[in-house]
Amino acid sequence: MRRIFLIFAAIAVVSGPLAAQVALPGVQVPRVGEIVGPVTSELDRQIDRGSRLAARLAQDRLREIDRFVRRNDRLVERDARGDPARRGELLVLDADKAMLDLARGSGYGVLETGTIEGLDIAFARLRTPEGSELAEAERALAALLPGATVSADSLHFQSGEVAAGGPAIAPGGAGSALPLAARAAAAAGAGAGVPVGVIDGAPGKAVPVAQVRGFAEGAPIASHHGSAVASLLASAGAGPIRVADVYGTDKAGGNALAIARALGWLSARGTRVAVISLVGPRNPVLRRAVAAAQSKGMVVVAAVGNGGPAAPLAYPASYDGVVSVTAVDRRRRALIEAGRALDLDYAAPGADVFGLDARGKRVRLRGTSFATPLAAARVARALGQGGRWRAVLDREAIDLGRKGRDEVFGRGLLCADCRGH
Repeated sequence: MRRIFLIFAAIAVVSGPLAAQVALPGVQVPRVGEIVGPVTSELDRQIDRGSRLAARLAQDRLREIDRFVRRNDRLVERDARGDPARRGELLVLDADKAMLDLARGSGYGVLETGTIEGLDIAFARLRTPEGSELAEAERALAALLPGATVSADSLHFQSGEVAAGGPAIAPGGAGSALPLAARAAAAAGAGAGVPVGVIDGAPGKAVPVAQVRGFAEGAPIASHHGSAVASLLASAGAGPIRVADVYGTDKAGGNALAIARALGWLSARGTRVAVISLVGPRNPVLRRAVAAAQSKGMVVVAAVGNGGPAAPLAYPASYDGVVSVTAVDRRRRALIEAGRALDLDYAAPGADVFGLDARGKRVRLRGTSFATPLAAARVARALGQGGRWRAVLDREAIDLGRKGRDEVFGRGLLCADCRGH
C-alpha cells in the first residue's frame, strides 16, 4: 500500500512538466486526480472488504467453538483464558510430592502422575475440587503452588475440510494403496525414507502407514481428516509414516497431554519429522513437549489454522522453532481463511488438492491442514539427502507477495505443483 501511495505521489510531482512535454494539439491530458481518485477509492473498498471478511471469519470461529463447548459440556469446559479444555482436569509440571500433598489437602484429586515417554517430562494430572469450575480451580491451584506450572488440558482442532462426494478409488487405480506404497518406496530409494509422524486422527486402511497408535478413548479409529493428511504425505513420497491418533471417539480428544504423549512416542521411535495439522491455544505442557522433541532432533511442522487473519495466533505453529505452514490456492493466492503464526515459515498448496478419506475414496481438500503434510514431505526429503534442510527448502521456495519473507507467504511456496492424488 505504501508503495502505491509513493507511486501516486511521484505522478503528482511530475505530472505538470510531463504534460507540457507530451501534450499534443487537440489531446487533453487528464488531471492526476481523475486517475488517482477512482484507484484509491477502489483500494479503500478492497481493504474495507478484507477487514470485514477477516472479522467475520474470526466471529465464525468463536461461534463454532462456543457451539462445540455447549454440545459437549459433560466433557468440555472453558479454562481461565476462556479456551476449551477437558472438564474438571488440570495438568501440573515441576511439582514435587509436597506440592501434590498440599493440592490434595485443598480438595484436588491426583488422577495420574508419570513421565511422558521419550521426552522425560514429569507431570501430574489432577481432578478439580467438587463443585468448582475449571477456570476458578486453575487460578486457585496456580496461587497455591507458585513453584509449579499449572494449566488446563487445552483442546486442539483439525484445520481443514474434507469434501464429500469424491469418486471411489478402484483397487489398483490412481490413488489406491498400491500406487501410494510404490511411490513411497521409490522416494525412499531416491534418498528419502526419513520416518515421518502424523498427530491427528487415524488413517483408513487404504493409506499405507508403518504403525498406528491411539492416545485417546476409542483410538485408533479411522478418520477422514487423518486419512487425508497421511495420504498426502504418502503421495508426496514421504515415509515410513507413523500415526498417533489423539482423537479416537473422545469428544474431548486432541488435548494437550495426548499430543505431548504422541510426540514422545514418535520421538522414542526415531521419527525425524512430525506433522501436526491441529490448532489450539498456548499450553505449557505441549510447549515443553515440542521443545523436548526438537532437542532430540525432531522437526515439528504445524498448520496455522483456518480462523482467518484476525484469529488468535495458532499453536503449536507459533511455538519456537516449529515450521509453520499456510496455504495457497491453484492461482497461488493465500487462502482467505488462513490463520496466523508468530513467525510464518512456508506456504504450500491447500486448495484443489486431493487425498483419500477414511473409506479410501478420492476427495477434494481445502485448508492449511493439507498444505502442512506437503511442506513436511519436503522437509523429510531434504533431511534424507543429508543437507541442511532449511537451506534446501529456502532454495526451493518460490517467493510470493512482498520480496523476501513476509507475513502472508513466509519464506515462499513449497511443493508448488503438488496436488495429491
